[in-house]
Amino acid sequence: MGNLMTTLRLVLFAALWATAASSAAELNVGDPAPNFSLHATDGKIYRLSDFRNKETVVLAWFPRAFTSGCTIECKSLAENGHLIRQYRAAYFMISTDPIETNKDFGDAQGADFPLLSDPTGATARAYGVMSSYGVPHRHTFYIGTNGKIIAIDRSVNPATSAQDMAATLGTLETPKRR
Repeated sequence: MGNLMTTLRLVLFAALWATAASSAAELNVGDPAPNFSLHATDGKIYRLSDFRNKETVVLAWFPRAFTSGCTIECKSLAENGHLIRQYRAAYFMISTDPIETNKDFGDAQGADFPLLSDPTGATARAYGVMSSYGVPHRHTFYIGTNGKIIAIDRSVNPATSAQDMAATLGTLETPKRR
């Protein structure tokens, strides 16, 4: 019985250590943004490296398609995307849902911007947004043309997501489109 308890304690310790280690990898402003190569609802594959020296990139992580907060956020971006498009920035919603689910979700909300799919969760883990429930936290990352994180919003309000993104891009002095 003693060996079993020792083994259980070691397993529990290892699990707690792994959880703590994964949360310690949280990204901060100034850190290089992890590159990605993800399928989008517009049929393209997007890579962060494709935007280097061209546009600011905004990644709006969301937990799960067709849930209330995510629907509200997607509608905000669909209805008010013109506020973001005035800036030299590419913006995406991104989740770990399969591409087919994100396509159906984007279509249902009238999204006129691409939604990215990270079904393995590898990119979510690289960005430190994966929750213990297996879905991403609702965080928005702003990535400068140099590939570094220039802002992170960890308190996203789904209803004003588009307005808040545009305001942040303005605060960051993102150049406007001509």
